[in-house]
Amino acid sequence: MRNVLCGFMCLFLLAAPGFAEQPVLKKGDRLAIVGDSITEQKLYSKFIETYLQACYPQLEVQCFQYGWGGERAPGFASRMENDLIPWHPTVVTTCYGMNDGSYRAYDDNIGAAYAEGMKQIVNRMKTAGATVVVGSPGVVDSQTWNRGNPDFDQVYNDNLRHLGQIAADLARENQLPHADVFGTMMKSMVAAKAKLGDEYAVAGGDGVHPGANGHLIMAYAFLRAMGLDGAIGTISLDLADGQAQATEGHRVIESKDGAVQIESVRYPFCFTGDDKDANQTASILPFLPFNQDLNRLILKVSHLKTPSAEVTFGTETRTFTADQLTSGINLAAEFQHNPFSEPFQRVLNEVGHKQNYETFMIKNMLTNFRSFGDSLNSDSELRAAVDVIRRKMTAVNDEAHSKVKATVQPVTWNLTVKGVQ
Repeated sequence: MRNVLCGFMCLFLLAAPGFAEQPVLKKGDRLAIVGDSITEQKLYSKFIETYLQACYPQLEVQCFQYGWGGERAPGFASRMENDLIPWHPTVVTTCYGMNDGSYRAYDDNIGAAYAEGMKQIVNRMKTAGATVVVGSPGVVDSQTWNRGNPDFDQVYNDNLRHLGQIAADLARENQLPHADVFGTMMKSMVAAKAKLGDEYAVAGGDGVHPGANGHLIMAYAFLRAMGLDGAIGTISLDLADGQAQATEGHRVIESKDGAVQIESVRYPFCFTGDDKDANQTASILPFLPFNQDLNRLILKVSHLKTPSAEVTFGTETRTFTADQLTSGINLAAEFQHNPFSEPFQRVLNEVGHKQNYETFMIKNMLTNFRSFGDSLNSDSELRAAVDVIRRKMTAVNDEAHSKVKATVQPVTWNLTVKGVQ
């Protein structure tokens, strides 16, 4: 990794805004996930929606993905009245800038056009009563983007940094949450490439569209900006009497002699892949505090009489010291494959089916209503017909949302703690 890139990252982080301290989401919110082709990849949007449905089902949030390839902020501003407003969102995430930068060095005209488009989005959403989580663009990859020009990633990342600062300023001026996608991705990219090598792509093979690893970083940035605390649950096991207790979302069915059976309606987020696969999620975890900040399923053990203990979570067993177990271990971080892995994947798949329909619904159907122009105001029959189509498609999407919710079934799982000398 070039020293200049590390220095560039350090300078940016000194000025990077923090994450939300207060929750943005309320029970029953309608969350619209808006952006360009990176959003239309339906990866970070799937991770966000699956996280909310499986890890925070008590919030009962409904999501809709509005990604559109090649789009810039002014482009969405021109279609939001038709495409987004009728869905009545209460929270909107935005991720523009990658195309707004025009893939060249930054200049004031680029910044002004991006700022104007973003202002239009924010102002209209505020009028509609929605909270906007103003996201910055992501990064281009410091290796795969260059294609023979070893310095161009610095040129374009500097452009994206400027646009990210415009997004941050807009959020601050409007007292809205800001998702620092650029800073979070850059920090993880620098750390990951230093460990795994420059060929480990964080922003994808084309340098722009990330694999699952980069999209997990993006999901992290937005979820943190929404103020979620990541406390999935705590299981407390007292080996003096063999009894266990669990926090809300988890119910102890039986506890005896260090063996506990639990039913959970809240899942931890689950990861796939090995420690080098950029197209899966697990490889980025050493360089992203996802588990620490957003994914804590904690086991605490008291009155352990041996120096260490074997913990079996599902079918996997690991050994921890007594001090570690007294302080608490994060089961979600320590056991990649666990009893929630397959149920979580089923929810993720169902969210994928739903979001695929949303892309069809917007790009092939609903957005075309704009072509009727003033006729929708003057022709009552046409307006009524359009309203019927919109209601029918919305009903199909609502049913898809119900299927996602129904896929989040209670998981019954076993945990054992066995002392070892």
